Parts: sequence; structure tokens; C-alpha cells
Amino acid sequence: MEAEKPLNQKIILLTGASRGIGRAAAIACAKAGAELIITGRTTGALEEVDDEIKGMGSKSTIVELDSKDLPALPRLAEVIYEKWGRLDGFIANAGQLGQMSPMPHIEPEAWDETILVNLTSVWHQIRNFDSLLRAAPA
Repeated sequence: MEAEKPLNQKIILLTGASRGIGRAAAIACAKAGAELIITGRTTGALEEVDDEIKGMGSKSTIVELDSKDLPALPRLAEVIYEKWGRLDGFIANAGQLGQMSPMPHIEPEAWDETILVNLTSVWHQIRNFDSLLRAAPA
């Protein structure tokens, strides 16, 4: 059974899980036996992923989360600690393409938001979830 489900009994947090690469990663982890904490900006899209995960016999917990909401990250870490005590894996998938144009034409607000989502937020996520990852047995 272990070879069949290599992520059995593993808790994995996945940001940006409602579509695209994040959704595919969530489904793959669920097929491998992981219990998932899936985040995204829209609950409706996350519910569709959750339904698919539960349909294959795995578990997931939905967390509506905008990666720009930096104060939400320590709160999420605390809830994860209280419920599971650890994270066995973390996939920082949430991202934003940003404004597609030559650099001098990019609006400063668009640049700042893209950097916030794709870089600054990921740093905050790693900082907040590090102790949970270190608490995992592997």
C-alpha cells in the first residue's frame, strides 16, 4: 500500500490550488494519498477541487486566502499547528503574471503587486510555515 500511496498520512499545504498548476498538483498529491490544505482567492473554485479530492477518497481543507493578505499567514500557521501540529510538505504555487508590456511601460502599482504576490508573500509563507515543516518526522 505504501508504494501505491507514497504520501499517505502526509499533510501538505498548497497555495493557489483552485486552478492551473496548483489544481493539478493538489489532485496529484491527493491521488498519492496526502491530506491537503488548499488555498486560493475564491471559495467556489476551491470547492470544486475539494469535491474532486474527496471523490477519490482523500481529504482536504479549504482556506480562502489572498497571498497579499500577509497578516493572515501567521494565523493560518497557528491553525495548522493546532489541528495537525506539522506540515509534511508545502507547495507555494500562488502567483500572478503581472502586466505584460515593456518594463518602462509597467505601472508601478502593477509591479508592486506582482512582486508582493510572487516574491514577498512567498518569503512570508516560508517564514511562517518553517517551524511546521521542521515538526514533520521526515
